[in-house]
Amino acid sequence: MRVSYRRLRMATLALSGMAVFALPGLAAAQPGNFPVKPLRLIVPNAPGSSNDVLSRIVANRLSETFGQQILVDNRAGAGGVLGVEIAARAAPDGYTLMAASSATHSIAPFVYKKLPYDPAKDFAPVSLFVLTQNLLAVNPALPAKSVADLIALAKARPGQLNMASAGTSSTSHIAGALFASVAGIDVVHVPYKGAGPSITSVVAGESQFVFTPIAGPLGQVRGGKLRALAVGGRERSAMLPEVPTVAESGLPGYVFTGWNGVMAPAGTPRPVIDRLFEAMTRVLGSAELREQFAQQGAEPTVSKSPEAFGRHVREEIARYGKLVKAAGIQPE
Repeated sequence: MRVSYRRLRMATLALSGMAVFALPGLAAAQPGNFPVKPLRLIVPNAPGSSNDVLSRIVANRLSETFGQQILVDNRAGAGGVLGVEIAARAAPDGYTLMAASSATHSIAPFVYKKLPYDPAKDFAPVSLFVLTQNLLAVNPALPAKSVADLIALAKARPGQLNMASAGTSSTSHIAGALFASVAGIDVVHVPYKGAGPSITSVVAGESQFVFTPIAGPLGQVRGGKLRALAVGGRERSAMLPEVPTVAESGLPGYVFTGWNGVMAPAGTPRPVIDRLFEAMTRVLGSAELREQFAQQGAEPTVSKSPEAFGRHVREEIARYGKLVKAAGIQPE
């Protein structure tokens, strides 16, 4: 069979041209070049929420590091379940990330009968970026200047004090319900649509107290519109160092903290995860970012490795399972 040299040469040139035109696409697919286009960060909470505000600070810093824009995509709904499901189903290429939290990954498995995602298996952890303290705050008009006073008042008025929360099964609900359980008090849970409205209700006197992430009520506490009684962590918060922990205040069995971190869909290439982790380590070491976090009442942190973040999530799932059971909260 005779083959024309001219035709062979033309075919070779054509294939070479196809390869050249394919190079940009091939380059974009290589993890070593990541990222070559804008990224999306899904925040499964409403704009203005604690997770949203802190995630935007991280996103802005990562954008500067990568030289690529990071678009924050708020997908609130169903207690964060909607946004997390969208992130879990996204392409595992590193261009869709999620701002995970203790609410979506540690608590959700125990307050919903069926989740459309597996918090441990459907995501590739990158790193924590903040640990959050929860603050127990009351209306200043309430005759309670300490945790002991609040407990005594609640026992004297069983079923008469309103405990506000950001919504049923929210972090603030679990924190408050656990507090009531450990303290042995009977209070009325009043769920609101978000942390902001729940805090406002206590300022207005509609509810008597709230147990919520410290970033939300910090301004009202400093402005005298709320009285801070205690924080839920093992140690005092640098934001309000004069405020004792609940454990210090007479309930040694109480510890409740939250966390926020960045995750990618499961199956994201390891080189991409490493690139993201390296970038987060760099931005979280920034003095300017730490100052921005401090203004929000948040304490920045970074995981030792993506694996360490994964272990943290699994440990938290086990711990929160016990807490939810102790608080008597039933799955919906």
